Amino acid sequence: MRLLLVEDDTMIGEVVLELLRSEHFAVDWVRDGEMADTALRSQRYDLVLLDLGLPRRDGLDVLRALRARKDGTPVLIVTARDAVQERITGLDAGADDYVLKPYDLQELLARIRALVRRAQGRADPVLEIHGLRLNPVTREVTRRREGAAADEAVPLSAREWAVLEVLMARPGVVFSRAQIEEKLYAWKDDVSSNAVEVYIHGLRKKLGNAVIQTVRGLGYVMPRD
Repeated sequence: MRLLLVEDDTMIGEVVLELLRSEHFAVDWVRDGEMADTALRSQRYDLVLLDLGLPRRDGLDVLRALRARKDGTPVLIVTARDAVQERITGLDAGADDYVLKPYDLQELLARIRALVRRAQGRADPVLEIHGLRLNPVTREVTRRREGAAADEAVPLSAREWAVLEVLMARPGVVFSRAQIEEKLYAWKDDVSSNAVEVYIHGLRKKLGNAVIQTVRGLGYVMPRD
């Protein structure tokens, strides 16, 4: 999944960036409101972490502009503005959640997962289809084989896991290679021309060829149960 981090404090930004990358999120980091607005107009994100007190353009203005474009990207405000009226204003402007600084990093991750899950129309945090279970909290994938006494763990690389999550979150939807790359890579990441094909090949070796299907000329899809 790809997130936009909007934070002008270098120390906080570096800590959050490291945390999110350790959880295998692709993250773009901008440090002022104008850059945030430009990024949101040019790139689709799964979630935005938005500070309010930003140089050049206030975070609330960025949020209002986003919602004025009918863009429903989940927005988690992360700010030191702790007055009740500030929180009310942020939520009424279109934010999906509001976290005050200083915050617990594990709580921040839990709120991110909850907002992404809500945006996907899911209540259960665990994705399950075709006997596969993907747990975003533990980063584990297990497979249930017919007649087996228990599910077996499937060891995946970080990129394989990320591709599988994209496809399992929206079964029946065809994703092009470019769309999958957008979910996996941030601006500064190096992307080889056949990276997605390599990850799909690896997943098929571990999960079976039928789990992920190729739609010729369009991309890849995980069929519905």
